Amino acid sequence: MILCEQLTKVYRTKQGEVRSLDGVNLEVRPGEFVTVRGPSGCGKTTLLLVLGGMLRPTGGTVRVSGLQPYALDPPARARFRAQHIGFIFQMFHLVPYLTVLENVLLAKGSLPPPGHSSPPSAHPPHDARARAEHLLDQLGLRPRLHHKPAALSAGERQRAAIARALLNQPKLLLADEPTGNLDPDNAKEVFTHLRAFHRGGGTVVVVTHGSTAEDYAERVVRMENGRIL
Repeated sequence: MILCEQLTKVYRTKQGEVRSLDGVNLEVRPGEFVTVRGPSGCGKTTLLLVLGGMLRPTGGTVRVSGLQPYALDPPARARFRAQHIGFIFQMFHLVPYLTVLENVLLAKGSLPPPGHSSPPSAHPPHDARARAEHLLDQLGLRPRLHHKPAALSAGERQRAAIARALLNQPKLLLADEPTGNLDPDNAKEVFTHLRAFHRGGGTVVVVTHGSTAEDYAERVVRMENGRIL
């Protein structure tokens, strides 16, 4: 599913080079649940963004589902992400002026992008809307379909973000500190949903500085100073 070889990512600042990734080698097999754990600033989020085709590495190679995302042009890489990868972030990244249902349907590109002030120009396909409603029902958000994010609790916002990540039926879920803003009960619920995706045959990679994810993962990878230990 994922194969990284000698990945590096270097940022150049006025103070000099910052090596966020330093020769990372990592393999994640199809259907595996892997946690990458390490302290803040060790390169975990950078690694996740590189794996997801959102941040080009300085050196090395990454393959996802047999393809090299950075060998694709930007539109093709965006299509690849939409078709194969679901993303879950600590800060949820829900659009504040859209309803829960509309936020989930953003994964299909049926609604205007964030910052666009006009209403949706077209109705989403019926099958996309039906799947979105089904996912939200499974995640306990049926009563919240037409609420804006500001009316939701933190746990509800993260469940809405999970529904959005699952809408396109990806093979891979990448989660960046998905429970960092949640209390223990909501954190447990989030990982229960990630485990259900995994048990259905999906591949999960979670990066975190905490230990909660280790109760659900098959393998824990330790990271420090841009390196896999």
